[in-house]
Amino acid sequence: MRANADTPHDSRVARDFGAEGIGLCRTEHMFFDGDRIDAVREMILADNEEGRRKALAKVKPYQKEDFLGLFTAMEGLPVTIRLLDPPLHEFIPHTDEEIERVSKASGISADHLKAKATELFEFNPMLGHRGCRLGLTFPEIYEMQVYAIFEAACELVKQGKVVKPEVMIPLVGSYKELEILKDMTNEVAAEVIAKYGVKLDYLVGTMIELPRAALTANEIAEHAQFFSFGTNDLTQTTLGVSRDDAGKFLPIYVEKGIYKEDPFVSIDVSGVGQLVEMGVSKGRSIRADLKTGICGEHGGDPESIAFCQKAGLNYVSCSPFRVPVARLAAAHAALKQ
Repeated sequence: MRANADTPHDSRVARDFGAEGIGLCRTEHMFFDGDRIDAVREMILADNEEGRRKALAKVKPYQKEDFLGLFTAMEGLPVTIRLLDPPLHEFIPHTDEEIERVSKASGISADHLKAKATELFEFNPMLGHRGCRLGLTFPEIYEMQVYAIFEAACELVKQGKVVKPEVMIPLVGSYKELEILKDMTNEVAAEVIAKYGVKLDYLVGTMIELPRAALTANEIAEHAQFFSFGTNDLTQTTLGVSRDDAGKFLPIYVEKGIYKEDPFVSIDVSGVGQLVEMGVSKGRSIRADLKTGICGEHGGDPESIAFCQKAGLNYVSCSPFRVPVARLAAAHAALKQ
């Protein structure tokens, strides 16, 4: 039983409630605090790699500090860190005040920043330039995050602490995406581990949140040491339903019996569930020791946990305050099986 936690405080709370590791650290949540968001906006709106790297240099110390806190709070337990995932529009400055602040920090004119923000506009950002697509088009972003992860981990190992990092590549739909980003992760990890002169075991895996990823899980498993099913997005992309907009009609669907329950609350076993089972089966046909889990909101739902037990998942991850209930549900599911 793991927890979704993005801060050292949340990690400590989760551990106190009995979490056995972090199943999802959403690194983008670390980007929204204080001065960080301005540096991230500067990076996103930069015209070239040099500009992006200059802005990323401002962000990296924050990332490293956060990872030091997470690893310390979860010493001895696995910590799964998802590289930057959300749509770019969440970072783009929208108001004149925000644009002016980024302009002052970056030295780029406000008019140019406005034009750049317009250029990055997407009609459907949830299916656009996000996840591993961001890491492939702007590799310096993921590279910075991986350096921060392994520098933090190695510093703690040097102090005698036990650290278990797991790097998760999001929104993979093709094994080739994962192969490229896994190779980059391994290269950076090897460089940092050699620099610090320590021994550090780590895993590189992926988030299965697109139907194509589940359908081609055997190909993806060639390059992944673990699968974490992101059932929030897997539900959206399988049902063709936006989680943010579904509140307008899903209650009627439940009322009419089209869905037994809200599929974003309790996993749609006959639809999304089949993709999860397929992903586990195909993945383990290639890598027998493939570790699998889920990290969507379903991780705290007792019925979904029972399904995960039946599907052969190794762990579920939920919010820190739902860990006790999830542990009880997992125990009941294990006993029934």
